[in-house]
Amino acid sequence: MILGRDYGRDMEIPRFGPDATVDQVSEALRSAGCAIVERLMPEAAVDALMADMAPWIDATPNGADSFSGLLTKRTGALVARSRASWDFVAHPLVLGACESVLWPKKTSFQLHLTQLISIGPDSPEQPLHRDQWCFDSFPFPDDIDVEISTIWAMHDFTEGNGATRIIPGSHLESNETLGHSHRVVQAVMPRGSVVLYTGRTIHGGGANRSTAVRTGLNIDYVLGWLRQEENQYLSVPPEIARDLPVHLQRLCGYAMGSYALGYVDDVRSPADYLAGAVSRSSLGADDVAFNRDALGT
Repeated sequence: MILGRDYGRDMEIPRFGPDATVDQVSEALRSAGCAIVERLMPEAAVDALMADMAPWIDATPNGADSFSGLLTKRTGALVARSRASWDFVAHPLVLGACESVLWPKKTSFQLHLTQLISIGPDSPEQPLHRDQWCFDSFPFPDDIDVEISTIWAMHDFTEGNGATRIIPGSHLESNETLGHSHRVVQAVMPRGSVVLYTGRTIHGGGANRSTAVRTGLNIDYVLGWLRQEENQYLSVPPEIARDLPVHLQRLCGYAMGSYALGYVDDVRSPADYLAGAVSRSSLGADDVAFNRDALGT
C-alpha cells in the first residue's frame, strides 16, 4: 500500500505500508532517492535485537567528533553479535531493492556496514552528507548507483528525538543542494519501520531534543568490487562466518566479487575456504555470480 507520494521539487519521502513491493520501493529510490516502509519488522524482532546488543551498546564509547556524534554511540558487528539481526540484514524487500537499483552491470553486491546508532539527548544535528563520499569522495558516474543505505527504527522516530533528515530528490542534484536545509524532511516513522536511501542522497542524523536515547539500525549495501566500510572479515571472522547460513556468508563478502575478485590462496573460492575444501580454480566458478536464489531475490 502506498501511504504517501509526492515527487515534486519540495517533495516528501515516499511512504509505503509493510505490503510494499520491490518495484514500488525501487521506483521511489530512483525518483526520490529515498523511501519509507512502515512497520516492516514486528516489534518482537526489534526487542530481540536490542536485547542481544544491550551489553555491546553499554560498552561502546561516544563518538570522537561532531560528525560521528560526541553524544552518539555506534555499535557494529551485528551479524556476529546478534542472531536477531540476520532477518534485518537479509530482509528480502531490501535485498530486492538493492538488486534492482544498484548498478545493473554488477556481478554482485555485499554488506557494507551494520551499526546501531544511539543518539543521546541534547545531540545536535549531524552535518548533511552523501554516504558514498566514504570512497574518498570519488565522482562516480551519474548512471551508477554504488550504495543503498537503510535505517531501521528501533524506537519511534520523531522530529523531537532525531529522526533522520533527508533531502528527497537530492540524489539527482549537485552539492549545492547541501545548502538547501529548507527542503529537509525528517524520516518520522514508527518502531520496526525502515527508511532506505541511495549513496547519493543528501541526509544526516537529526537533533535529539528529547530526554531519551534514540536508536536506529544502520545497514548499508555496496557493489561487490568496492571496499566495505565495516571490515566484515574482522567483524565476522572465518571462525564465526563458517557457521552462518550461506546467504549471510555471501552478503558478508565470503564469495567471489567478480571473475577474479576475492579468491583465497591457491585460487580457492571463499566458500570453499570456509568449508575447508580443496577445489579447482575458482576463476569463473559458480559463486562468481551472486547467489540470488539464496538471498530470495
